[in-house]
Amino acid sequence: MVKVKVSKVHGKGVFAMRPIRKGTRIIEYTGERISWKKAQELPPHDPSNPHHTFFFSLDDGDVINAAVGGNESRWINHSCDPNCETDERNGRIYVFALRGIKAGEELHYDYRLEPAEKRTKKLEECFRCNCGSDDCRGTMLDLE
Repeated sequence: MVKVKVSKVHGKGVFAMRPIRKGTRIIEYTGERISWKKAQELPPHDPSNPHHTFFFSLDDGDVINAAVGGNESRWINHSCDPNCETDERNGRIYVFALRGIKAGEELHYDYRLEPAEKRTKKLEECFRCNCGSDDCRGTMLDLE
């Protein structure tokens, strides 16, 4: 249903290989389930970009670390005007189509990141958004 390819938004991206109907469960966000404390103690996945992670926060405070045992979903990029959304069900994260998605279209969801440190202009720049949407808020961070 999906394939990882080069993205215009950022590095790699996930693309629909066939049309996807609104409401379709596309993929599960998989990886190692760890505590947030352990996640913060891990070395950066990319030392040249320490804010780039494959962590997905869960309602119980744990995170899924897709850098270990993750699938294609870890490459889904952020957009301020997404065509997908995520939903946690029984401690598992699924990606659903918010609208019909055409074959060849890149999948995006709004990350709405909540930083562990104080929000500053510098931090917003570290999490700069490159989605290109007319409604781009300029950052992947959650709205204040």
